Amino acid sequence: MMALSNSSWSLLHPSFFLIGIPGLEESQHWIALPMCALYLFALVGNVTILFIIWTDPSLHQPMYLFLAMLSGIDLVLASSTAPKMLSVLLVDAHEIGYTVCLIQMFFIHAFSSMESGVLVAMALDRYVAICHPLHHSTILYPGIIGRIGLAVLLRGLVLLLPFPILLGRLIFCQATVIGHAYCEHMAVIKLACSETTVNRMYGLAVALLVVGLDVLAIGISYALILQAVLKVPGHEARLKAFSTCGSHICVILVFYVPGMFSFLTHRFGHHVPHHIHVLLATLYLLLPPALNPIVYGVKTAQIRQRVLKVLYIKG
Repeated sequence: MMALSNSSWSLLHPSFFLIGIPGLEESQHWIALPMCALYLFALVGNVTILFIIWTDPSLHQPMYLFLAMLSGIDLVLASSTAPKMLSVLLVDAHEIGYTVCLIQMFFIHAFSSMESGVLVAMALDRYVAICHPLHHSTILYPGIIGRIGLAVLLRGLVLLLPFPILLGRLIFCQATVIGHAYCEHMAVIKLACSETTVNRMYGLAVALLVVGLDVLAIGISYALILQAVLKVPGHEARLKAFSTCGSHICVILVFYVPGMFSFLTHRFGHHVPHHIHVLLATLYLLLPPALNPIVYGVKTAQIRQRVLKVLYIKG
């Protein structure tokens, strides 16, 4: 009876074997080096952003509070992926437990959804700052910013919690080799030998709902911003208004463009080599956390000056 129970558990809840980057196994150690560099940039950059905003009261404004949320999410997103991925690529630690795999998957997808939500909140902040500058502080006061942050958090948790729950009912009775460097949702679903229609449909619905509504909200915000800026007299005044959105637009592109490429090649790029799928999916998780602090550090004068001040004092 115990042997049967153990056998049933192994079928329902197996350990998974992460290949890494299929087709590039011999060069995985070299590929790991830039991935490791991106992770280090993400850690140092986002911790620096959080430290600067936390310690400088003049930065306790809506734009920077949302940036602090983005940095916190990026830290979790990168740390949910990179350590295990690097251990697979560098030291051949390919095995990952069933529960750990589901936890990693949940964190990756939940915090990706949260990042998208924070980008919408930042677009709202830019809209209010440009279209209603005199009421900016009264519309986006600390209380409402906290509620927006809580709504973004709850949306990510509520929408993505069914992912591990639905996966938990699947039976895995074939090979449990995942052709990825981390536990990717669709890659795990494909290993199941039970019915997976609900999992596939729910995953697609969440992706379309989150990305579709968020991109629509950002698009509407910037359409209204563009309309308001074009009414501003004077070329220099218009450029100055647009420049306040530069960092946010760069971050939007860094987040959505790799994600869109990854999604489209996964769904429709049947002739694209599998290792390209894996590399795109990995960059989608590591590139935004690494580049976001650099973008804001370079393009935002207050952040840049504060970083230089800290480095000067230490020097």
